[in-house]
Amino acid sequence: MMLQQSPPWYPSPRGGALQSWQASYHKAEAMVEQMSLIEKVNVTTGTGWSQDLCVGNTAPANNVGFPPLCLQDGPLGIRFADHITAFPAALTVGATWNRDLMYKKGRAQGLEARLKGVNVLLGPSMGPLGRMPAGGRNWEGFGPDPVLQGVAASQSIKGIQDEGVIATAKHYIANEQEHFRQSYEWGLPNAISSNIDDRTLHELYLWPFADSIKAGVASVMCSYNMVNNSYACGNSWLLNGILKDELGFQGFVQSDWLAQRSGVASALAGLDMTMPGDGLRWMDGDSLFGPVLTRAALNGSLPMDRIHDMATRVVAAWYQLGQDNKTRWPAPSPEGDGGPNFSSWTDDKVGYIHQGSDDKTKAVVNKFIDVQGTGENFHGRLAQQVAAEGTVLVKNEGIVLPLTRTGWSSGNKPSDNSKFRVGIFGEDAGPGKGANACADRGCNQGTLASGWGSGAVEFPYLVTPLKALESEFDFNSVSLSNYLTNKPSIKKSPSIVEDQDLCLVFVNSDGGEGFISSGGIKGDRNDLYTQKGGDDLVRKVATGCGKGNGNTVVIVHAIGPVVLEKWIDLPGVKAVLLANLPGEESGNALVDVLFGKVDASGRLPYTVGKSLKDYGEGGQIMYYANGVVPQQNFTEGLYIDYRYFDKQNITPRYEFGFGLSYTTFEYSNLTLTPTKPKSAFPSPRPNGLTPPPVDSTIPNPSTALFPKGFRKLSKRVYPYISSIKDIKSGKYPYPHGYQVRRSPSPAGGGEGGNPSLFETYLTINLTLTNSGSRSGKEVVQLYLSFPPNVAEPSTGAIIDFPVRVLRQFEKVELRAGESRVVSLPLTRKDVSYWSVVQQNWVMPVDGSFTVAVGKSSRNLLLEGKW
Repeated sequence: MMLQQSPPWYPSPRGGALQSWQASYHKAEAMVEQMSLIEKVNVTTGTGWSQDLCVGNTAPANNVGFPPLCLQDGPLGIRFADHITAFPAALTVGATWNRDLMYKKGRAQGLEARLKGVNVLLGPSMGPLGRMPAGGRNWEGFGPDPVLQGVAASQSIKGIQDEGVIATAKHYIANEQEHFRQSYEWGLPNAISSNIDDRTLHELYLWPFADSIKAGVASVMCSYNMVNNSYACGNSWLLNGILKDELGFQGFVQSDWLAQRSGVASALAGLDMTMPGDGLRWMDGDSLFGPVLTRAALNGSLPMDRIHDMATRVVAAWYQLGQDNKTRWPAPSPEGDGGPNFSSWTDDKVGYIHQGSDDKTKAVVNKFIDVQGTGENFHGRLAQQVAAEGTVLVKNEGIVLPLTRTGWSSGNKPSDNSKFRVGIFGEDAGPGKGANACADRGCNQGTLASGWGSGAVEFPYLVTPLKALESEFDFNSVSLSNYLTNKPSIKKSPSIVEDQDLCLVFVNSDGGEGFISSGGIKGDRNDLYTQKGGDDLVRKVATGCGKGNGNTVVIVHAIGPVVLEKWIDLPGVKAVLLANLPGEESGNALVDVLFGKVDASGRLPYTVGKSLKDYGEGGQIMYYANGVVPQQNFTEGLYIDYRYFDKQNITPRYEFGFGLSYTTFEYSNLTLTPTKPKSAFPSPRPNGLTPPPVDSTIPNPSTALFPKGFRKLSKRVYPYISSIKDIKSGKYPYPHGYQVRRSPSPAGGGEGGNPSLFETYLTINLTLTNSGSRSGKEVVQLYLSFPPNVAEPSTGAIIDFPVRVLRQFEKVELRAGESRVVSLPLTRKDVSYWSVVQQNWVMPVDGSFTVAVGKSSRNLLLEGKW
């Protein structure tokens, strides 16, 4: 059943109910008890866009020694900062299927954030999940499968937070397209409403957030859109009921920038911090928290225990990540030399302290601290490895790849010792106007290494494919020519393709966040084809290369799936690499794979269909609003990406999880070992800790007045009120259902949900053997099919299931001839479905599960029953 309206869920659960956060909450409670109301509001309200050095900033609670916090994008690196690493996009990280690299990339990003003075890193992103393949921000997440997304997100979070930086799971939730995502951005007063049923929410879109909370994430960012006609940042069902109760989230909920659309109502619904602090418009200085929150507490409409919990959650997260450690986190100026050492608003050494205000005070705002690492710890090495392992080889006819430095393969060198002729074609191979030519990478020019928007960073450098290829080929035996345009003069000068033995063609497909429009792309892509005439370029080059005797290799950089049908079957197209978005080491990573320095080990984190239509109705962007509040119904339910292709028996061009290797692997000896007997329901929800009582005394309004002689900066958000007359008592119109106290969810009781959901019920072992002639890496993928004819226990209704769902994976490196036993555990949650009737995870106990293991979602080599 599609929920057109979210049910109410009140009151907002207080933090501090779980043992894993007990010590941090004990310290936080002691600190917040000593805070004034003004200081609590300071901790929970941003100071306004560009009012301080970071994209998000809170004010301090000086009397108790709590510092201002710096919040900074994003998932690809540290936005607006210098001397940082431009890592591969999260989609590329997902394509590695490598848990270790996911963690290491997060750890390096966390280290760079800490050394730049960033308290809260605004990533990783797991929303959008990737419902629509043309979605503009899909590249910021790890792929449209909830398990792959959840593993990558949780590994990233562990890495970031092991450096003491608060990670942010975003964007919560169902923010699946850019069109109409935000009020006013698209000419409408309201954002789109993602209308989604309870089961689909739990089994798809919520899954990676649950994994993130289980990993200990300390912040969650609510999204711009509505969910079931209630703004996500004011949706009590999502924030109070699911996030804080069912999933046991102990950190703080922050809004996306201007995603808050109400004041007291959003606080009651579970929002803990507003960002960047402005109200309904950018830089209006008219916050929906700030003095509004102060007045609401003073007039009694916002309970004191709620504002106390909001502040306590922020402070507890600060303690939980060890940011009270003055050695790692020095106090900010003037008490110390900590805090952000860069400015988001200028590249100059000296600049305004409060850029967005009328204050003209200047100081050193950019200290140009290099956080990229050195030597073996240079983060570019890691970026290169991630980009290489995130490059997916999908076609390799005649074993054209790997290439050799001399061009000629063994035994094929001509007797006249003529040089091997290589032509490089396409704008995407070269530098264009420079990596940072457009703000926030908001245009498609030169080689594509990042999508655009707030998730992008300033490239410290960008190794182009051309530069790397020029460095790799041996010019004693190779003649290299390049045509860095998508419209080379082939018709006028056919020799530029005919006089080649190898043609390397580079094409791309760009997009990004909806506040930028470029080249006719308004965030979301208009289709799934390559852009700027890329398909036509491939056809012309592949047809003419070597007068039909040359080999064409196509390299695609893109923010998501690309339809390849216009040229994939051309006889001249011998090899295709989907390199996703590789970051600063783009060319070097590509050369590593092209020349076989590393195995081709990337696997698709999405399905490559033969047309956009193949992805179904749910896979289509809503480009034109269907109402003042655009309504987008997720009627496809669980069936997105490969699940939809399987259900409809549609043959994709390349299936989810697919990718070729330079070696071969054999699977054998599958065994299934039950570790617990099947049982329908998880254990009863464990009792949590009881947070200490809060003094609910409303302070004297005079304590909230602007201090005498206080200088107010224009557009800066303050917690103070101007007059005691502002405090008026009356009957506040509390939201519908506010007086109804909801029972705790039986699916809750721990971080990520009921702890028994994560107990192992089945262990799958198999033997993997590298049967090829070189070392390589294989991604072992486990897919689960639920028993047929599963009935809801209370109603007898038959439950519908996808044909198969990914539930486990492991990337394994083996030398030639080496074998290893791979072990893959399945938890109770893995073998359960969300019952909308029971409001709990239910494991089918009748019938047999089918466990299939193999190379991709459609190449499953071993199968067993449980």
